[in-house]
Amino acid sequence: MSWHTVGVDILSDLEARGLIHDTTDRDALAAQLDKGPIVLYCGFDPTADSLHVGNLIGLLTLRRFQLAGHRPISLAGGATGMVGDPSGKSAERNLLDDEGLAHNLTGILPQLRQFLDFEGDAQAKLLDNRAWTVGIGVLDFLRDVGKHVTVNQMMAKESVRNRMAEGDGISYTEFSYMLLQGYDYLWLAENEHCELQVGGSDQWGNIVLGVDLIRRKLGRSAHALTWPLLTKPDGSKYGKTAGGETIWLSAEKMSPYRFYQAWIGVDDSEVRKLLLQLTFLSPEEVEEVVTQHESEPHLRLGQRRLASELTAVVHGESAAMTAIEASEVLFELGADLTSVSESALEFVSGEIPSTRRSKLNNGIVDLLVETQLSQSRKEAKRAISEGGVYLNGDRVTDAELSPTSEDLLHGKYLLLRRGKKLWHLLVVG
Repeated sequence: MSWHTVGVDILSDLEARGLIHDTTDRDALAAQLDKGPIVLYCGFDPTADSLHVGNLIGLLTLRRFQLAGHRPISLAGGATGMVGDPSGKSAERNLLDDEGLAHNLTGILPQLRQFLDFEGDAQAKLLDNRAWTVGIGVLDFLRDVGKHVTVNQMMAKESVRNRMAEGDGISYTEFSYMLLQGYDYLWLAENEHCELQVGGSDQWGNIVLGVDLIRRKLGRSAHALTWPLLTKPDGSKYGKTAGGETIWLSAEKMSPYRFYQAWIGVDDSEVRKLLLQLTFLSPEEVEEVVTQHESEPHLRLGQRRLASELTAVVHGESAAMTAIEASEVLFELGADLTSVSESALEFVSGEIPSTRRSKLNNGIVDLLVETQLSQSRKEAKRAISEGGVYLNGDRVTDAELSPTSEDLLHGKYLLLRRGKKLWHLLVVG
């Protein structure tokens, strides 16, 4: 993983990465950034007990600003998460209760922390908007916030219009979400001197409402910046794998190995964009990777680099290296497994069918049947004769072979494989 200081011209860097969709007065924002460090924030609602890949650009954008010397605030939406943002939703969210909210916050707070530096000159902050929302009364909120926002502004938001035009409409609860987000920006401007809110393009209406609220209440200018939503060539979001599994940032919900694999299969046409937007490689380094990739696309060099950089960002260098090694164990035919690390084999044991046994005393044919890689001894022998059986990466040619303790990797692992997609790991001892 490469963590580059992007320099003082953060807007040019974001532009080069395709990470600017809309801004308020671009020249005024550039001038403000040129004057010196500013405070900015991005919000993350705890709708689940882990953040997911859809949150990555926000997390990485805060980090990019911090590397450029600015002070980021990562905002956990303990209050807004109880209401639910209607943006991009065709139906009402299920409301979180206090217990569910607390559980989800416990999961995401460490993830919000890991992307930022909470020491030094550009010290980051981690805040929860429930801290300043829970104590405000409904009459005070209506008078101090609602009075400054017109229904026309709220109705102009695309997600509101869409929900009102179809289905069951939108509840007042979700309709009021943008007021809460606007109040967040107002509170942060007044108490943390925050001058910029960043978010996905679907947040533009919410953010500029906050900008307008700050102008009306505090007589100050504030800024907004949004990036394009991360989408696949067919227009769908990158939130799930091809198999429909959500790409979580939590290792408990999605192992580093599966996270790594989620990026290996991306389309060649997406490699440049994803490297630019989801890694800390400089645009120049990205072009070098893309050039190498395009010269030998069958090697998937671009996808491999993307997967390794992203896994290192989310799970750390060590987990990324182990995920790469585990992938080679499972997908590189003929790979030499004698030097594979024990940690990689432990990764593998959690990703493929595995069996633990006290000792090794069966021949290869019986092992194939016991591990259900073959349905019968006859089928097992035929698979061996056809060259489709592997033991620790080596093709088995003798149906009379009986693995011994000397065949065990790290004195305990035996990796069986039939064909290209069927594996079983025996853990002995």
